[in-house]
Amino acid sequence: MKYESVIGLEVHAELKTKTKIFCGCSTSFGAAPNTHVCPVCLGLPGVLPVLNKEVLHFAVKAGLALHCDILPFSKFDRKNYYYPDLPKNFQTSQFDLPICLHGYVDIEVGGKQRRIHLTRIHMEEDAGKLVHSGATIDTSDSSCVDYNRTGVPLIEIVSEPDLRSGEEARAYLEKLRSILQYLGVSDCRMEEGSMRCDANISIRPVGSDTLGTKTEIKNINSFSGVQKGIEYEAVRQAQILEDGGTIQQATRGWEEAKGITVLQRIKEGSSDYRYFPEPDLIPIEVSPAYIEAVRKELPELPDVRRRRFQTEMGLSAYDAALLTGEKATADYFEETVAAGADAKVASNWILGDIAKKLNEEGITMVAIPVSPADLAGLLQLIDKGTISGKIAKKVLPEMWNSHKTAEAVVKEQGLVQITDTGELETIVRQIVAANPQSVADYQAGKKKAIGFLVGQIMKETKGRANPGVVNQLLTKILQA
Repeated sequence: MKYESVIGLEVHAELKTKTKIFCGCSTSFGAAPNTHVCPVCLGLPGVLPVLNKEVLHFAVKAGLALHCDILPFSKFDRKNYYYPDLPKNFQTSQFDLPICLHGYVDIEVGGKQRRIHLTRIHMEEDAGKLVHSGATIDTSDSSCVDYNRTGVPLIEIVSEPDLRSGEEARAYLEKLRSILQYLGVSDCRMEEGSMRCDANISIRPVGSDTLGTKTEIKNINSFSGVQKGIEYEAVRQAQILEDGGTIQQATRGWEEAKGITVLQRIKEGSSDYRYFPEPDLIPIEVSPAYIEAVRKELPELPDVRRRRFQTEMGLSAYDAALLTGEKATADYFEETVAAGADAKVASNWILGDIAKKLNEEGITMVAIPVSPADLAGLLQLIDKGTISGKIAKKVLPEMWNSHKTAEAVVKEQGLVQITDTGELETIVRQIVAANPQSVADYQAGKKKAIGFLVGQIMKETKGRANPGVVNQLLTKILQA
């Protein structure tokens, strides 16, 4: 029997506020354990929470960008459950009246466009973090709790079960991250846990409209983990059904090293959380005027920017999509073009040599040491014929490490391209005389032999010879 996957994602994104959702503690990442805490976020007796207005602002902004309806009246609720990293034994979240309903995200997979609908977006507080003594909880003798993350504001974006593959889920997450980064509401650094995903997956026979029993893969913090976890779970469920078994609704964890999901607990239903309205927080009312004011703040979003890069700058759909996937990359590209670089040439360098260097260094575009103006300066030297593209590839690492301009590096290292035909002709004739076999091969019709001669000339000039002039002189001399 053939099955199809039915997948819905719950994405938690930490909001980029300076302070927590209900108190004034810092949200900065990486502080010493339990230093960003206070009686409010620790839930000590006698404290009262106060909503951070920037959290509401960011939630509404995200909702509008994702085409949601903003509810004029919403409220907070208590979601009751016990876990060591939850000091109050309940999480302040939103249940039946969230801030946003509906909405959608458009994705493209395999050249096909799909619209993934959203159920809701709600605000809530994050829990703390368990720090295990071993690599995993199963191999640990003890665990410590760091409450710094407790009370950090989150939005949870819940999709409809519209996704049908791990590849689609990954594309959806990448698009979602891109939109949130463009909005400036979250940095979405999955490696720091500021964007996490729970994947709900079930399978059913192809052609069926009946939903199967779902399992949830909890707290996946990488795009590849989401895709591989979903693909593994779909196969696991199919094997159970083929063997005549039944799927158990449960929460499972993704073990990256083993490439498998593992049982964590039998899945709770909403009734198990015993939701009730949070008595210490007043309901939230937002006016149409407020919503429209936030709407006017929305920036140019990834899809619009991608289309503009295609129509105004002549980029291919593929290159435009790569450049606009992350806001920092799109900004860098536009600033490079504004500084005088040709758009297509700048795109090639940013997606080629720059991307390679970033990967080697393990950094993002935010931390690139070469400014857009300096990259434009390098590309202008190529355009003027001052240096060749080959020399430019040697100049870029020097700029990267020294923070100097391309012009300064070229001048210091004597890399100016040789374009003087008299000087080059002397070198060309020397190489021709030193390689009679290649000359004979060329004259016998083996045109590729000229490539060897060009290589020898470039070696002799340490890459400084103008390739166009070299080819012209070689052809002239060999055909004489």
